[in-house]
Amino acid sequence: MHPTATDAETAAETPINLHNLGRVRVLQALADHPRLSRAELVRRTGLARATVASVVFDLIVAGVVRETAEAAPSGQRTGRPPQLVSLEPDAAYAVGLDVGHDHVRAIVTDVVGTPRWDRSEAIAVDDDPERALKTAVRLIGAALDDTGVPPQKILGLGLGIACPVDKVTGGLRAEGIMPGWVGTRPADELAARTGLPTQIINDANAGVLAERRFGAARDCTNVVYVRLAAGIGAGMMSDGRMLLGHLGLAGELGHVTVEPNGALCRCGSRGCLETVASPTAIAALLARSWNQPVTAADLPDLLRRSDRGTLRALEDAGEAVGRALSAAVSLLNPQLVVIGGDLVEAGDALFEPIRRTLRRGTMGSLHQRLRIVPSTLGDSAGVLGAAALVLEGVPERLGLDLPARSDLR
Repeated sequence: MHPTATDAETAAETPINLHNLGRVRVLQALADHPRLSRAELVRRTGLARATVASVVFDLIVAGVVRETAEAAPSGQRTGRPPQLVSLEPDAAYAVGLDVGHDHVRAIVTDVVGTPRWDRSEAIAVDDDPERALKTAVRLIGAALDDTGVPPQKILGLGLGIACPVDKVTGGLRAEGIMPGWVGTRPADELAARTGLPTQIINDANAGVLAERRFGAARDCTNVVYVRLAAGIGAGMMSDGRMLLGHLGLAGELGHVTVEPNGALCRCGSRGCLETVASPTAIAALLARSWNQPVTAADLPDLLRRSDRGTLRALEDAGEAVGRALSAAVSLLNPQLVVIGGDLVEAGDALFEPIRRTLRRGTMGSLHQRLRIVPSTLGDSAGVLGAAALVLEGVPERLGLDLPARSDLR
């Protein structure tokens, strides 16, 4: 049997006594810092040295953590090398699902986020939720069959979707974005069809979660992640906590007005960032200019050929992104902005106008130490972030599921 939502609720209700609390603290420290010595675990958890030793012993016996010797620098003679504690990768697994406008992608990761299986299928998603859900279920089934992961080791399913997600109801604000999905609750549907406890997240929020855990923002706590794709959105973290807003709809950067008298947007407003800076908008602008068909798929080749019209359109798009980001930077004061999505491969042709416009549009104290960098995860950010949503619960799930030890102090 796959773990169900009821299983997760039962684990969550397990009383947190002293030995359970110790396990959770140690596992949380190892989730945040992959390899730590016992002395570092004492410092980071605030637990007594004897308690850390007992907890680590428990977790090693249970197959949840491992202990390995740290290699000495080449040519350096030392005594006994320190033992470093880390999560056992095969202790548990997560399934991540990325549902975009034109694809469904599934991934299985181990407990430290290393992909063990990854497959994507190109399908039209916006008007056909049933087909997308059936594809997702089929991919998940294939993943579990191919990997042979024991069902009891699967912690759950994370679903990232290219649509605003209501954090209160789990429903989608799909009007004008994914019209066929209006009124659906895809997380509930997938939980019922797969037997896996399922969490749902907007794709831009999945992106910031992935970059924070695995990518360019690994050492940062104040981050804005911007996804420049057919839809433009932002995921935001402040002091390590994701900012979702009242209903979970924060970060709709694509619908910030950058040209008050600009093109009509699908949201009903005019001059939204999406109408200027999305690959679809840039391709449409070039098609009108050249009076010939141009699609978003043509842009990479045009950029490789340094086509002047494409470069100018991209510069205008970068300036528009910079104007929208200026407001976000002024409000949130991030230390890092990560840009992901389809346009990132343009490099400085995109990033220079973004940086220039941000410098012009924000106070010096806000941008002087601000870094703006490309995503290191590329188009995997969304699906890895969906899996990371499940892995966020590893300390509690693994710490509380182990049998109690009466001698834990």
